[in-house]
Amino acid sequence: MEACDEVLPDSGFTRATYPAAFIPDSYEFYWSASPRNIVRRLLDYRNRFWDKSRRSKAARLGLTPAEVATIASIVEEETAKTDEKPKVARLYLNRLQKGIKLQADPTVKFASGDFSLRRITGKHLAIESPYNTYKISGLPPGPIRVPASSTLDAVLNAPNHNYIYMCAKEDFSGYHNFASDYATHQANARRYQAELNRRGIR
Repeated sequence: MEACDEVLPDSGFTRATYPAAFIPDSYEFYWSASPRNIVRRLLDYRNRFWDKSRRSKAARLGLTPAEVATIASIVEEETAKTDEKPKVARLYLNRLQKGIKLQADPTVKFASGDFSLRRITGKHLAIESPYNTYKISGLPPGPIRVPASSTLDAVLNAPNHNYIYMCAKEDFSGYHNFASDYATHQANARRYQAELNRRGIR
């Protein structure tokens, strides 16, 4: 953390956005490399990733690279399905553009300090935190994890659709049911909640 504090603020990062300064990959370092030099090299890699084309795509979405990383981090916690990530990303972009709270369960898990939660309850939704997107409008202060480059690209290249609601599928496949209206979403949610109850998941 000390090396991050020494290097990253000069590039415009805050502690909340430190995760946006890095991209997971395989790196090789000499054993004698200092923590400061390691952070600088990781930051250089990240800056090369954010080339003119990607920065232009982010700007067209009205986002900074750090904000793209924040959305990507939520998408990664929301779905492990690579083919579903662009769809989930567009849903969050739609909500942002419409001024609707993200209401993303992964941010509630982050706010609670427990990513192992299998069921989000009213107690969790009531947590007062700048990361609880059921409480706050817009994006949280920064990423809730370090997102992969492929997920950053999923946000930047998210296909257009009208969905603003999603709920885990009741078959527990890891995929989601999507909806553009609240009534359909409620029906999807009831099926999922019924299956949670049937399986005794509390």
